[in-house]
Amino acid sequence: MMLHIPHVLSPDQVATMRVALDNADWTDGRATVGAQGAQVKHNQQLPENGPVAAQLGSIILAALAVNPLYFAAALPLRTVPPLFNRYTGGEYYGAHVDGAVRNVAGSTLPLRTDLSCTLFLCEPDEYDGGELIINDTYGVHEVKLPAGDMIVYPSSSVHKVEPVTRGSRVCSFFWVQSMVRDDGRRAMLLELDQTIGRLRARLGDTEETVGLTGHYHNLLRMWSEI
Repeated sequence: MMLHIPHVLSPDQVATMRVALDNADWTDGRATVGAQGAQVKHNQQLPENGPVAAQLGSIILAALAVNPLYFAAALPLRTVPPLFNRYTGGEYYGAHVDGAVRNVAGSTLPLRTDLSCTLFLCEPDEYDGGELIINDTYGVHEVKLPAGDMIVYPSSSVHKVEPVTRGSRVCSFFWVQSMVRDDGRRAMLLELDQTIGRLRARLGDTEETVGLTGHYHNLLRMWSEI
């Protein structure tokens, strides 16, 4: 399941982040990947444990905490603190698959990467190239979203970032371990959740909508790993 989540951040929040990011010290992005990723990764990244990344990451996590579509789609159990990258001057990230497990700073528990998230922090007309290309069972998808919008997709997908030939592409990215490991089951739960919401808006709390809500929670209870 690949999902576009609009307006995760407000224009004011994006503007505040851009000021901080434009004045930050960036490092070689290859420092945070393994041997395979280092061969195809050519970008810049904020230091993973630096104060700027921590401050801006907390803003993103707070925004996600009150975003109902994100919660319904991801069913997040644990989240890697948001990281930040920048592509400019022809930089790119070749085809790769995200690692299945990541360590989280300050935690002794590893995190299984079920979902990859990219939050765009600049407008599409600020740069040329830089499309996020995602391959899944339904084909090849090209993603280039407005500032403040986010794409969520399975971490098992092969994906890449095309070379940026003008301007700078600035994004935040992070991974989520979901309460529900299976992507197909998460997609079913999201569709059921959205259907219930539309029915409640049209009909109110009826015997049928209450029954469907019960089925949703029983499925989540059955499939969740907490």
